[in-house]
Amino acid sequence: MRVDGKPEGVRQSMSWLHTWSGLLLGWLLYAVFFTGTLSYFLNEVNDWMRPELHQSVPNPRTAELAVAAMQKLAPDASNWTINLPGERQTAVEASWRNPGAASGRAGTQRVQIDAGTGEVIKPRETRGGSFLYRFHFELYAMPRIWGRWIVGIATLFMFVAIISGVITHKKIFTDFFTFRPRKGQRSWLDAHNATAVLALPFHIIITFSGLLLLMFMLMPWGVNAVYEGDTQKYFSESRGARGGDRGAGEGNDRGNRQQARQAAELTPIGPLMKIAQAQWPGRGVGSIAVNQPGSPRATIELREQGGRSVARSSGERMLFDGITGESKAMPEAHAPSTAQAVSGTMTGLHLGRFADPAMRWLLFLSGVIGTVMAGSGMVLWVVKRLPERRKLGRIPRGHRLVEILNVGAIGGLSVATAAYFWSNRLLPVEMAQRPDMEIRSFFIVWGLCLLHAALRSHRRAWLEQLWLAAIAFAALPVLNMATGGVALPAAIFRGQWSVAGFDLLVLALGILHGFAAWKLGKSAAMLTPPRAAKNNAGNPANGAAVHFPRAMPQAPEKQA
Repeated sequence: MRVDGKPEGVRQSMSWLHTWSGLLLGWLLYAVFFTGTLSYFLNEVNDWMRPELHQSVPNPRTAELAVAAMQKLAPDASNWTINLPGERQTAVEASWRNPGAASGRAGTQRVQIDAGTGEVIKPRETRGGSFLYRFHFELYAMPRIWGRWIVGIATLFMFVAIISGVITHKKIFTDFFTFRPRKGQRSWLDAHNATAVLALPFHIIITFSGLLLLMFMLMPWGVNAVYEGDTQKYFSESRGARGGDRGAGEGNDRGNRQQARQAAELTPIGPLMKIAQAQWPGRGVGSIAVNQPGSPRATIELREQGGRSVARSSGERMLFDGITGESKAMPEAHAPSTAQAVSGTMTGLHLGRFADPAMRWLLFLSGVIGTVMAGSGMVLWVVKRLPERRKLGRIPRGHRLVEILNVGAIGGLSVATAAYFWSNRLLPVEMAQRPDMEIRSFFIVWGLCLLHAALRSHRRAWLEQLWLAAIAFAALPVLNMATGGVALPAAIFRGQWSVAGFDLLVLALGILHGFAAWKLGKSAAMLTPPRAAKNNAGNPANGAAVHFPRAMPQAPEKQA
């Protein structure tokens, strides 16, 4: 490319690439970043959206009550998995498989158990945070494979935008320490640079690891060549699985279990929990896996709460004889290959499952900064073209379209997300297809926000949607308390940090949106001069009212 007869330099080429790769898929990338950031609190969202679980308060006998409940619920099951309450879960989540059950999820039965009483809880039906998590990489209103392809391509464009942005801004690290408020385009550029540099390692890692997670779909040729089309074998080896390693004792010959059908009493779980608690004083037991319960061949496997390794989310394990309670040696595990270790590390970094509460909030903050970076870049595209509008005396249709999409994609997505949480509490509990109605509420509100952005002036649309999002998010803790959930102070007092974490999360979102709306209301960067708006109104040739930043020199206003 040439500019004014001269060859275009590398930085100019990168600037063009950065601008258009960021804009063309910017709205989708913003949605991916926003919902992905919320997914760091996936478990907290799931707990909050099922207020029936909020009355479950753990006590020292929780494990014993859970095992006793499973002995009543599934005495003939081939295995039990009991996930105990922790910092991210209020109730006991138990699952089991009956002999002869279908493979996969179809053959697994699940139930929620009150951690304080051992009684079964029947929470409302909802997709919870899983909808936001899956929307983050699959979208929704299309086949999953197409959603993943679109998100994969958008992620590739984002990676290009990040690298080209670093090349384009040769003083980007110097500019990071420079912020010039109330300077129109300069202020937006400073904000975009600061948010880009502040979490630059996070942006690179999260984007690159996202591409790696979709690698098989985006670049399947190597796997197909090595494994000759046997994708199941590839996924099994990539996870480090091996034949017969499906949990201690689970892979034993089924005939052995049939030969030992006589009843056998399970050893008390309390003493085993004390042994594990002494072994893992910092975290304690996160889950209990019982294989062949009720038979002489029963085994009990205790798994550490969480994990200390980035490469794997599971912690250490202890195995006991299910009848005598004697300690047993765990089956020898194969050391992961270099490829498996790299893959596990990148997956762990992307999902953040290794993170303790403090680290999770840091990841959330980094995600917020990345979201602001994407949003400020799209707004900057509009602000940089204000001089062109000033010369034309009107807003070109393409610019107006970008304005509408910016408001709908940024402000509208926040309002729609808050509406999703509100619908969880306002829709009747017994409503048919209730989870689908919650999701429809999300998309209906998002569509209305896009329509609102098209009908209102640019500045008014921004202000109204940001304030609406701020109020809707900030009021969610009150809604929770009024619709059967536990209040924030009570949740903190009880140590129910999954519920308290969500309330703190939405309060933070409310404050962020309120601050943005307040700053926009005070700023002159997007104000429409009344005389310009009046003169442009009624003249279709001039298009919509022109939004001139008062901090920048203005050309004489054109008369209608």
